[in-house]
Amino acid sequence: MKKLLILSSAIILSLSAFKSSDGDKIPSATVKKLDGSTTNSNTFSNNGKPIIISFWATWCKPCKKELDAINEEYAELQKETGVKLIAISIDDARSSGKVVTDVKVKGWTYEVYIDENQDFKRAMNVNNVPHTFLVDGEGKIVWSHNSYAEGDEEKLFEHVRKLAKGEKIAAH
Repeated sequence: MKKLLILSSAIILSLSAFKSSDGDKIPSATVKKLDGSTTNSNTFSNNGKPIIISFWATWCKPCKKELDAINEEYAELQKETGVKLIAISIDDARSSGKVVTDVKVKGWTYEVYIDENQDFKRAMNVNNVPHTFLVDGEGKIVWSHNSYAEGDEEKLFEHVRKLAKGEKIAAH
């Protein structure tokens, strides 16, 4: 009985920790810009319009597939909704040099930051990449998705369009 109680408590705690990011504001953590300067994640904003925050890494093939798939429609989606995508690389100091190369080769026009110490990753409760968050115009995290399968970006675009119209979206 005691083991069951401990297990139940552990499950409830882990679920509440996972759920805690929904509706929360973007937490504060220092991240590096591609030019080497730093900024704080709590300054991320988009004039009342939605923000997509995508955690990725240079060694993560599904991450790159997701960012490429979003990139195909990003300019159009941006025109339609005003959305901004912020890509957060979790590459450490050893591999962070590859981030600039990947961004240039891929032609991504997103804002890209590097979270070398993974402080922002921890603050956002990201366990693995890709992990994508959607932030409403008030800066609240309203949806998140972990992993990537072809077509996942369509659900994300649907949510962005709803948010841009002022509609609520169901938490994931």
